[in-house]
Amino acid sequence: MTQYDTSNIFAKILRGEIPSHTVYEDEAVIAFMDVMPQADGHALVVPKSPSRNLLDADPATLPAVIAAVQTVAIASKKAFSADGITILQFNEAPAGQSVFHLHFHIIPRHEGHPMRAHSGTMEDGDILKANAEKLRAALG
Repeated sequence: MTQYDTSNIFAKILRGEIPSHTVYEDEAVIAFMDVMPQADGHALVVPKSPSRNLLDADPATLPAVIAAVQTVAIASKKAFSADGITILQFNEAPAGQSVFHLHFHIIPRHEGHPMRAHSGTMEDGDILKANAEKLRAALG
């Protein structure tokens, strides 16, 4: 199995080397806004422990990660008045993974509005900040 790369962007966010719009954090997990959102309010849930993806994650860390995914998803549905929530998780490049640290995408969805492409274009920082504030408020 491929080794975990400590220079991946999420590891850098976890170490505080790169800023993020954090919306949730506990001892095991952090959640922050995706800088290339596929819908307004697109957030990521990331375990603090290193793993490339679900395939090599320590099973003991998964209950806290899934609990955080559920917490953020419920808050996201409320914060963005979403009709539904898409939760995505990719494992290795052929499956669509581009950042090799386990993470879950939480994407608010509205009837009749397709997800935007993951284009590589970064969202305006003020929009990310406003969406993070909405999500933090819903998380209470």
